[in-house]
Amino acid sequence: MKSPAEQTETQRVMVGTDRSETADQAVRWAASFAERYGAELVVAQVISPRNPASTEYGAAERTQAALAGEELAAYARQLAGARGHGRVLIDPDPAAAIVRAAEQEKIDVLVVGNLGMAGRKEFLLGNVPNRISHNARCTVVIVNTMPASDRASKPAQIFVRGGEPAPTEPRLMARGGQIAAVMAKHGLKELFGRPDEEGSTGRRRQAKRLRSALEELGPTFSKLGQILSTRPDLLPGEYIEELEKLQDHVPPLTEREVVGVFERELGVPWEDVFESIEPKPLAAGTIAQVHRATLVGGSRIVVKAQRPNAREEIEQDLALLEVFAEKVGERPALKKVIDMEAVFKHLSSSLHRELDFRQEAENIARMREVLMGYDRLSVPAIYNDLSTTRILVMEEVQGVPVVEAPEGPERSKAARQLLESYYKQILVDGFFHADPHPGNLKWWNERIYFLDFGMVGDVGPEIRENLMLLLMAFWQGDAVFLSEVALMLAGATDRSDLDIARFQAEIGELMAKYRTAALADMQIGVILQEMCEIALRYEVPMPASLTLIGKALAQVQMATARLDPTLDPFDIAGHFLLRSMFKGMRSRLDPKALLYQSQKLQVRATRVIDALERLVGARPGPKLEVKFRANTLEDAVRQTGHRVALGLTAAASVLAAGLTAGSAAVAEWIPAGFGVSGAVLTLGLIADAMRRH
Repeated sequence: MKSPAEQTETQRVMVGTDRSETADQAVRWAASFAERYGAELVVAQVISPRNPASTEYGAAERTQAALAGEELAAYARQLAGARGHGRVLIDPDPAAAIVRAAEQEKIDVLVVGNLGMAGRKEFLLGNVPNRISHNARCTVVIVNTMPASDRASKPAQIFVRGGEPAPTEPRLMARGGQIAAVMAKHGLKELFGRPDEEGSTGRRRQAKRLRSALEELGPTFSKLGQILSTRPDLLPGEYIEELEKLQDHVPPLTEREVVGVFERELGVPWEDVFESIEPKPLAAGTIAQVHRATLVGGSRIVVKAQRPNAREEIEQDLALLEVFAEKVGERPALKKVIDMEAVFKHLSSSLHRELDFRQEAENIARMREVLMGYDRLSVPAIYNDLSTTRILVMEEVQGVPVVEAPEGPERSKAARQLLESYYKQILVDGFFHADPHPGNLKWWNERIYFLDFGMVGDVGPEIRENLMLLLMAFWQGDAVFLSEVALMLAGATDRSDLDIARFQAEIGELMAKYRTAALADMQIGVILQEMCEIALRYEVPMPASLTLIGKALAQVQMATARLDPTLDPFDIAGHFLLRSMFKGMRSRLDPKALLYQSQKLQVRATRVIDALERLVGARPGPKLEVKFRANTLEDAVRQTGHRVALGLTAAASVLAAGLTAGSAAVAEWIPAGFGVSGAVLTLGLIADAMRRH
């Protein structure tokens, strides 16, 4: 196969340099190439201007560039004799300058090194060769100037379970040895026996050692600890408090690593998609790094890039943790402290969700629908055509932290909507942003934007119903019913060993504490967290989702209290519940729904009466052996059913009258009609009861 030079007549060769050691390798290669074909050699250097050309400093820079040009020409002649030429270019964009110079010089072959060209401080210095190869009209040769120590090929990977790369056995063993050594160093063997000190003091010391070990084991284990800090149902309080102190201590990815992720995922040079990318990351976490950028066309975005080896490291550590959970999870001493099986399942599912950025994109799209009715709340737009499992491209929210929102009616309205939206997210939609700390809430275009959807919560229908009852009980100050709802949430209504009186007394104290507190201290999230703590003391663990709900509500109320300290969370919750009930009633008043429900009720009532008639012998079929007056029982059943139906209908009419009376969306005669119907039915019920007596 012919080389590029043999396919066309090569007369002029240009090579770009920044006079660095690595760039000189490309220059020497180009000189050898030009000599082979007897071609002219042009050595080009780009200097980025720091001052306008019209200023004194700009003129000085041009003088320095002229001197550099003379040095460069001498260097080129040293390499290629009379065929060597030097050219210095002053331009803030090295790639564009070299492409233009190649056209002006009528270059046949353009040579560049793959480690970039200096004089430019912007992102992806090392990717200038890609831009040159993409835009130049001549043949481009990219010389590998990477040090020999960095050229080693990657080790082969073994693929198992759906094509995911699995660590080789020697690497697993080495990592396992490292983990064991760190655990031994921090004395974590205490977890498998009795601590030196009993009670809270011993657990506190163990928790500190655990936190130190997780930090030393690196990013993956720090992430595991952070996830565990949201699960007080799995770990004692002392562990939760310590693990909440864990922070991401990870060095940022290099520009080369970031661009490598982009180009592997997009399949094209980064310049085809991005006009520019800011070199300093907005955030660098254990799984991903976030940068501001501008798309080709000018749209401002932020892009989240997954660390190249994040999945491999996490899969490796999860494999080891799974073995650990199987081997020691059933030990009685450890089981008293941690439910290892539940911990591992929770960690594994959470981390796998975070590794798939398409899941986060789906979370954002789902939240956009949830917030549809709130004009002061929003989420960033997603560029789905540019997003993959490992990169997420979204609109840049260009505002300020939510606590810096300017004073005004828009701020107060947004605060109210923010708090109310959380009741809707949790109680109606069963899907909520689980980490609404101030850093994830921004004020832009007179709206609050939710950011970072890596952590969300799901709430099932049964828990949502019980949570509604719980809020209503708190709103009405009913401590007894509140304790009953708490037991319903925990699935402990049939616990015979539970001291119900003491449990109700503690719940009552909690309610009294907050119902008489100042407005700023009435935090529903904190109340839920304290209720979970009370339940745990009675060995009645609440659902895990309730713990996450309490934490999220506590965070969002802190934000709303700073936006508008006059907001009463219980008042907003109460009015939201009333509106929700009214909407539910209106949907049930739909003619088709009413007809359907009435037919269902008729069929079920008929079946109940038929069953009772057969049971008491009023209809052919199996009869009871015990003899009694069936007709009297049948009459009693019919009378009771009649009164229950009459009472329910009267109550519904009175309630409908009250709800419609406060709405401007219905005609005035509707609440009046409901009221008259309720009164007539109530009088009928009273008359029937008196007549029977």
